[in-house]
Amino acid sequence: MSTQTLTSGGGASSGASTRTSFLPVVATVFALLVFALDSATRINIAVAVLYVAVVLMSASFCGWRGILVVSATCMVLTLISFFVVHGVNYDSTAAGRCIVSLAANAITTFLAVRMRLASEALQRTQEQLTEAQKLARMGSFSLRTGGDMINWSEEAARICGFGSELEVPLQAVMERVHPEDLLHVRATFGPALEGEASFDHVNRLLLPDGSIRHVRSVGHRVIDEDGKPAVMGAIMDITAARLAEDSLAEAQAELAHVTRVATLGELTASIAHEVNQPLAGIVTNGEAALRWMARDVPELDEVKRSIERMISDGRRASEVIKRLRNLSRKGSAQTLAVDINEVIEDALPLVQREISNHRVALELDLAGGLPSIQGDKVQLQQVVINLMVNAVQAMNQRPDGPRELIARSRLAGNEVCVAVQDSGPGIDANNEGRLFSAFFTTKPEGMGMGLSICRSIIDAHGGRIWASRNESLGATFQFALPIRRGDEP
Repeated sequence: MSTQTLTSGGGASSGASTRTSFLPVVATVFALLVFALDSATRINIAVAVLYVAVVLMSASFCGWRGILVVSATCMVLTLISFFVVHGVNYDSTAAGRCIVSLAANAITTFLAVRMRLASEALQRTQEQLTEAQKLARMGSFSLRTGGDMINWSEEAARICGFGSELEVPLQAVMERVHPEDLLHVRATFGPALEGEASFDHVNRLLLPDGSIRHVRSVGHRVIDEDGKPAVMGAIMDITAARLAEDSLAEAQAELAHVTRVATLGELTASIAHEVNQPLAGIVTNGEAALRWMARDVPELDEVKRSIERMISDGRRASEVIKRLRNLSRKGSAQTLAVDINEVIEDALPLVQREISNHRVALELDLAGGLPSIQGDKVQLQQVVINLMVNAVQAMNQRPDGPRELIARSRLAGNEVCVAVQDSGPGIDANNEGRLFSAFFTTKPEGMGMGLSICRSIIDAHGGRIWASRNESLGATFQFALPIRRGDEP
């Protein structure tokens, strides 16, 4: 069914309005002619039956009440003509013709009123649909399979930047698809045009004024009123939603960066230790090399080994600084193939000092041969560091008892799971449902953003994160991420 019938163009509306303005005059003239013919002649036919044409014409410019008025007027004119011609001395044949005329008028009036009421109801429905489409920023369209013209509603035309054009060439629409999205649109829309599949895709439109509009189009194959295959669909303007999503993602990235920097500030002692150790080794090995060189017979082999150790320590310090720079960098997420075990191992040096200072025993239980995941390594390191620091701080609240931190990785179906288990005080049942909420914290000096940021990062990676109480002591925080496509077992 073509959506072109939902609204009418300006030219068609103007023409229809002109024709409608003449109808009352035509109907009035025709009614007077019928009255004159019926009153001035004695033709043995029911001339008054012609009033049904007046009633039908009134349905085009009157409401249902107006139709009743016109019908009643025609009936009165019929009776006046009858008595003018026949007076009170009429025969049964004349009376029968009058009754037939009145009955025809009444039946026509009934049908005209029904037609008018149905037309008004349809018009109200169309107006509501048009208004609803404007409010929802969504329009409808139809295209016959194999055709080159697309029919759509007024809102669909507005979304695509065609003003009030309710029928445009399909090629003109495709020319407004953003060049970078054109292949994608053709790949999803093309099969539907051939009647092979439905479609649901999001793409951008590049309008003549240079603005970009994000739209979502859905549709499927139907049989139209002519029995021919067609594609019916809807198009929605999602520009505002997409811009809001981009703004939210930017704000979350900014907040994640601030949280990372704050976390690095908390780990200053560990970071200084990790950098100072290799620097001290470089100095020690450099002094040793000088001593070996100062001998009467220089020990070149020992000098070589000292220099090799200096190079190794220099690289170690460089790696620490590189990891720090990565964690403190500000930028958009870089989605790459990531080894989750490597993420955990790279995070350990930054929290090692924190673990040692609080006398925590660390155990790694990393499954070998895990498939890659798709994600941003820096953001995932932030999650691991946050969970480990939280675990250490939780165990610090227990002055007595064991302090054991276990980091595990494993494969679970099509997901890679990471668990950080501690032996701290555990999770209060009253707080279990609020752990990942923004600004919720059980630490007096905490901001309550760490776990919330962790959840945002894992959600953005298409994963899930949760916490549970251990059967004995402490709690376990876990997250699961989907395996990268192509690496499924």
